[in-house]
Amino acid sequence: MYLLKTKLRHLDWTIIFIIACFSIISTALIYSATNGTRYAGLHINNLVFYIVLFLPMIAMSLLDYRWVMSKFSYIFYGLGIALLLYVRFFGLNLNGAQRWIDLKFMQFQPSEVVKLFVIFVLAYWFGRRKGQPLRFWQDIVPGLLLTGLPFYLVLKQPDLGSALIFIAILIGMLWVANIRLLHVLWGAIVGAAAVASVAALYFYNQEWFFKIIRPHQWKRIQTFLDPASDPDATWHVLNSIAAVGTGQMTGKGFLQGTFVQNGFIPYHYADSIYVVIGEEFGFIGSAVLLLLYFMLIYRMVRIAIDCVDPAGAYIIAGLVSMLTLQIFENIAMHTGMMPLTGIALPFISYGGSSLLTNMLAIGIVLNIKVHQQMPDTREDQPLTVGG
Repeated sequence: MYLLKTKLRHLDWTIIFIIACFSIISTALIYSATNGTRYAGLHINNLVFYIVLFLPMIAMSLLDYRWVMSKFSYIFYGLGIALLLYVRFFGLNLNGAQRWIDLKFMQFQPSEVVKLFVIFVLAYWFGRRKGQPLRFWQDIVPGLLLTGLPFYLVLKQPDLGSALIFIAILIGMLWVANIRLLHVLWGAIVGAAAVASVAALYFYNQEWFFKIIRPHQWKRIQTFLDPASDPDATWHVLNSIAAVGTGQMTGKGFLQGTFVQNGFIPYHYADSIYVVIGEEFGFIGSAVLLLLYFMLIYRMVRIAIDCVDPAGAYIIAGLVSMLTLQIFENIAMHTGMMPLTGIALPFISYGGSSLLTNMLAIGIVLNIKVHQQMPDTREDQPLTVGG
């Protein structure tokens, strides 16, 4: 009992307060987005999700992550790959994408939780170096392979937006795990060459080009670069930009959004929920949301900086990379800064799989914060900070 009280005392209550704020904002926005539609009542489901998932979030913070990581990293990773393979052959197909498993009470999207599994296995792998510079063949190449397999399986669903998050996770963790500058330069050169090669295929061999870039993905890129080229295809994005713009400084008011309330924004309770806050609460509402995100990321970074276990810092680096890209990608695609992709706004969009993953992610962060004050429970030698 004393140990439990000690762990609860070391929880980061600032992060818990921010999550509570997200639950209120998300529920209110979903209520506004679904009011008077056939989706009315989803805000109740969302609130129930938050309440139910709050318990595993706190429970996640109490079990020593170092022991879990050392014993189950590869098991979790194997389970994640198995789930992605199951989705590939037996998954639920909606709107031309095969990304979900039908659990009857919800549609579960395995690619969400697989992000956490990849973060854990990479942290365990890179943590073996105990802070020393990473070696190319022994450390970086295996990390690329561990990330490349789920990246490929998610890309084939197809889900480019989620696939790119795996790349962001890898880059963020490599950077914090002490990658050599020479390897960074080589990575930049190879990445630039790959992009240039794909671009060259468009001019010299379109058959191969469209084997790499799916036609619907290319259409999104075209309409992003030239919205006027196909008004039907850019209807969603143009309406989103117009809705956010009409919100101006203070917004039109709760339940008063013209675009939102009249159904001009598809999936406005899920992926497009940022449009709701932009139109109904304006720049001030958007700024408050971004400030909360900033406070959350800041607290996570502070915990990583104070972390005495390199693997713990690597985990937080992966989680920060995951959340930051999702936040940027979602907001950017609804303000005309990026092509439209199916990516949820963390903690705000309606979606059980996304919220489950994000709440577990916060539980892991709280776990790392708590257990920096506790002795290592693993049987092997604890990790220490290297040069």
